[in-house]
Amino acid sequence: MKRKQLIPLILVFCLFFLWAISSNLLPTMIRQLMKTCELNAFEASFTETAYWLAYFICPIPIAMFMKRYSYKSGIVFGLLLAALGGLLFFPAAIIKEYWAYLCIFFVIAAGMCFLETAANPYVAALGDESSAPRRLNLAQSFNGLGAFVAAMFLSKLVLSGNTYTRETLPAGFEGGWEGYIQMETDAMKLPYLILAAVLIIIAVAFIFVKLPKIKEEEESRNDDGKLIDFSVLKKSNLRWGVIAQFFYNGGQTAVNSLFLVYSCNYVGLPESTATTFFGLYMLAFLLGRWIGTALMIKFKPQNMLAAYAVVNIILCGVIMGFGGMVGLYAMLGVSFFMSIMYPTQFSLALTGLGEQTKSGSAFLVMAIVGNACLPQLTAFIMHHNPQIYQIAYIVPLICFGFCAYYGWKGYKVK
Repeated sequence: MKRKQLIPLILVFCLFFLWAISSNLLPTMIRQLMKTCELNAFEASFTETAYWLAYFICPIPIAMFMKRYSYKSGIVFGLLLAALGGLLFFPAAIIKEYWAYLCIFFVIAAGMCFLETAANPYVAALGDESSAPRRLNLAQSFNGLGAFVAAMFLSKLVLSGNTYTRETLPAGFEGGWEGYIQMETDAMKLPYLILAAVLIIIAVAFIFVKLPKIKEEEESRNDDGKLIDFSVLKKSNLRWGVIAQFFYNGGQTAVNSLFLVYSCNYVGLPESTATTFFGLYMLAFLLGRWIGTALMIKFKPQNMLAAYAVVNIILCGVIMGFGGMVGLYAMLGVSFFMSIMYPTQFSLALTGLGEQTKSGSAFLVMAIVGNACLPQLTAFIMHHNPQIYQIAYIVPLICFGFCAYYGWKGYKVK
């Protein structure tokens, strides 16, 4: 790698870390909002809907913005927008209404959507096309690191370990029920204040650092074509890639978002133990990214994708069959084998798109809308079947089936 590319690439890798922090705080927020807004698991799962809905609405306008301006402009704007969303937690702590938090998560996600729409294709295009899946998996390993930090450490800043109702609150609790709710509400502000500060610092760094131009960006800057090209969906590898990404994202988030609910509400673990397991869950994801990136030197990405998806189908079957702690340990395995799926599918779907890469990237990011509906379906099944709650994991099982097909046949360029 050329030395002039090193600092810009490090900054781009930071983006993967930052949006992982943001998205992987959501399971903690679901658990916390169940307390502060007195919600059940199904109602609280709409936190995911508000966040990931932005990924459906925003990518096409973002791709148009970046085609007219640049990847760099999109990244800086996205960083500042997400930082604004983090700062909005201060007025939200005063309002203490669920709808206010849903709006904030949408704003943060819109900013992160800028980063994801820009960073994934930028890393994929910054080098040889044949090594793009391995390069993108390396970049996405920083996403795994961010997920681990959010799960193992930041979640403990938010979750107090106290889960009271109006009936079980100790009589001598300072401030009574309102005091308890205010304490739990204030706990949500700190990680987002830290995140907003880091986002602003990185935005300033991007302003002063020159990003290397890539061939696709130079070509799109010189043409007078459409700002968004829908004809790119005629490419079979992209079309199937969008479908696979929809189901992968929905399946991954179904497992992620309900992990703490599963651990605390159904297995009966205390919050401190559950967050430690959640940290291990994300550590397995991080290790999977690193090991998977190394294995791609020897094995074809599409073959690894198919094999990993089949293993996860089996593990979801174990969760459905046993539930409890056996299911919890199986989820650690699911996390490991999910690790390579998103970046591998993303890079395989962009193969051969050329100047249509930004449009293709926009549609792939839009596929993340699977996060806005499939986890809610999983939560609905779990909430309405408390005696056989583990049957809800048939949803991610089906999702991994689509990933297996993409690694088997759907990735092929026709």
